[in-house]
Amino acid sequence: MSFAKINGLKLSYLIYGTGFPVIFIHGYGAKKEIWRTQVVDISKKFKTITFDLRGTGESDRPNIPYTMNMLAEDVKGLMDFIGVEKAHLIGRSFGGMIAQHFVLKYPDKVDKLILIATNFGRTDTDWVEIPKIGRLEEIETIKSNPQKAFKQKSRWVFHVKFRKEMEANPSKKFFNIFSMEDLIRESTINPSRSQDVINQAEAMKTHYTLERLHGIKNKTLLIAASHDRQTPVSVMTEMRKRIPNSELKVINEAGHFMTLSRASEVNEIILNFLNN
Repeated sequence: MSFAKINGLKLSYLIYGTGFPVIFIHGYGAKKEIWRTQVVDISKKFKTITFDLRGTGESDRPNIPYTMNMLAEDVKGLMDFIGVEKAHLIGRSFGGMIAQHFVLKYPDKVDKLILIATNFGRTDTDWVEIPKIGRLEEIETIKSNPQKAFKQKSRWVFHVKFRKEMEANPSKKFFNIFSMEDLIRESTINPSRSQDVINQAEAMKTHYTLERLHGIKNKTLLIAASHDRQTPVSVMTEMRKRIPNSELKVINEAGHFMTLSRASEVNEIILNFLNN
C-alpha cells in the first residue's frame, strides 16, 4: 500500500506489473479493490495503477463538496507523484465521468481511453438523487446487516442469472478471485460514510459533457452492459456517436457491474483494444 501526497491530501494507490501505465478510476462509493478482476489479466502486459478516490477506502476524506475538476486534478496529481507522463485511462461509472473531465482537460496525458458503464450527465441535477439515496441507504444497512445490503444492491448491479448463481453458492469463487462472501466482507472494510457519499454526489452535479464529447480526440473504447439499469446501452450509444474516434462493445446478459460478473470477456476486450 502506497500513499501519494497531492493537493493537500493523501491518496492510497497500488501498482502491479510493468510496462506502459494503465490507470483505473473506480465508481461511486466503490474502492480500488473493485478492479481486482481486471488487474489479474491486465498487469501481465501493463503497469496497472489502482487508487482510492478522495472520500473512499484508505484515501483521505476531506469533508467538503467535491467537483469533477477537483477529482480530475487528483488523477493528475497522482500521475505527477508516481512519475507517469502518459497513460491509458480506464474509468467505470462515476470513474468514467471523471475520466471524461480528465481527458478533456489533459488530452496529451492520455493515450487510449476506456469508458465503462458511464454517462454524460444532465444539465439538471435531479438524476444525482437516485444513486445518492441508494448509497446512503446501503451504508446504513451495511452497519447492521451487510448480507442484506449486498443482496439489495445486487438487484441493481448484476444480471439475474449471475445473481442467482452467487446466491445458490455464496462461497463459490468466480474467476478464482472472488465469491459473494468475499464481496460482502469487502463492503465492511473501510466503508464510505454518509458524508463521503454526499460529497462525491456534489461532484456528479458538476458533470455534463454531452456538448463537449466531440472534443475527445483520443482513441476511445466504450463498454456497455445489455441489462445495465443505471447507464443503459442507449446512453453509451449516444456517446459513441459524439466521440469521433470511438467504438462501442456491449456485454450481453450483464448488468452495471459487468467488470466483476463478466471479467474474462471484459478483460479480453480491454486487452485487444490496448494492444491493437
